[in-house]
Amino acid sequence: MTPLRRLGRLLGVLVTGCVLAFGPTAPAAATGPGATAAATTTATATAKPTVVLVHGAFADASGFDDMIALLQRAGFPVIAPANPLRDVAGDAAYVSSILDTITGPVILVGHSYGGIVITNAARGHDNVKALVYLGAFAPDQGESALQLANRFPGSRLGEALLTRHYPLPDGTMDGIDGYIRADRFREVFAADLPVSTTRLMAATQRPGSVSGLSGGSGEPAWKTIPSWYLIPTQDNVIPPAAQRFMAERAGSKVREIRSSHVVMMSQPEAATAVVLSAHHATR
Repeated sequence: MTPLRRLGRLLGVLVTGCVLAFGPTAPAAATGPGATAAATTTATATAKPTVVLVHGAFADASGFDDMIALLQRAGFPVIAPANPLRDVAGDAAYVSSILDTITGPVILVGHSYGGIVITNAARGHDNVKALVYLGAFAPDQGESALQLANRFPGSRLGEALLTRHYPLPDGTMDGIDGYIRADRFREVFAADLPVSTTRLMAATQRPGSVSGLSGGSGEPAWKTIPSWYLIPTQDNVIPPAAQRFMAERAGSKVREIRSSHVVMMSQPEAATAVVLSAHHATR
């Protein structure tokens, strides 16, 4: 079966599941006086939200490719911006500037460090209807990615990190980027993906600055915006126990699945289903 046919078949399964869960489509509106205005109101109310996908460190937006294909085939507008991966405040401000350009409803999705970014970027945006965390950090104020990853045992990230210095524009000091060592990348980051795939991912990984990974979060948007959380139970970056702790604290609707850290790549159907659940619950 070709990838396109596979995605089409998976989309059919997802849509069928949503119909069974939420009931059949309502009958068509009647025609007559006022029908045009009613149709306009209905179209506005049922317009699909824009799904904004925010990747984390050691990855890029291409990790969402399969999810994007499923979401687009389901009629959702999708944006997957390049997360700068420099510092929490700056990265969140960048994603927030993208949200400023979207006039309709938004479902904001974060993977890994991208979870910290969406937790901060969503503040002040009334059109963000749901936050979706995919194997992601959902910090409270003052917490950092590295702090949360080490709060519970099980993360192999620290022992596999390789650091490289880079000059900052002001020349006063060096910045430090963190990479996952190539010989540990698959084990730590994506153990359920093919070796041929993880070799390429290791070579093309985008580093996260140490200041960003250790930087504290601001007031969390999950306190005022409903959230969903997909926990990969074989995650060697963020221990599942840490994710359960964050999800419970945020009051998230939780699903667990057997997957490595890159749940959006190894289980794109499940990750997409969580986004669809968030859409149906908030429309």
